[in-house]
Amino acid sequence: GNEFLRFIADLYEVDLSYQKKKIPELLEMFELEDMGSELVETYSHGMRQKLVLAGVLLHQPKVLFLDEPMVGLDPKSARLVKDVFRRLSDTGVTLFMCTHVLEIAERLCHRVGIVQHGRMTRVGTVAELRAQAAQSGTLEDVFLALTGGDQYRDLLKYLA
Repeated sequence: GNEFLRFIADLYEVDLSYQKKKIPELLEMFELEDMGSELVETYSHGMRQKLVLAGVLLHQPKVLFLDEPMVGLDPKSARLVKDVFRRLSDTGVTLFMCTHVLEIAERLCHRVGIVQHGRMTRVGTVAELRAQAAQSGTLEDVFLALTGGDQYRDLLKYLA
């Protein structure tokens, strides 16, 4: 874990004194300090996900592209990551996140894009998307109304 983070820091030319300070902080933040000297191949999926997120944060990017960043995380770690993302956003960092978990998008994103059949079909704030869908429910309800995905309800009759 430590070697991976040093490798990432070297790729982004992070100052060595900053690396020595920040790597232990990130390992502690993600509760990986006890695993820092272990091989990454021994890490669970969630631990690897947290290590990758630590690597992303190490070089203090101004823009992040994230694909399903919560996959494999336990609830405590997922909450930590959401709080980190909020704080980064509050400090001016731009985050682009792809997720199928619409509750995450609804709570974290200022703007949401809906991709359907590989094309961006809608984009706006959650409130704007609600207005387009004439829906007052969750982002999931809005998504289903805008994409025609609510037809699944007809299939529920087969469960009786």
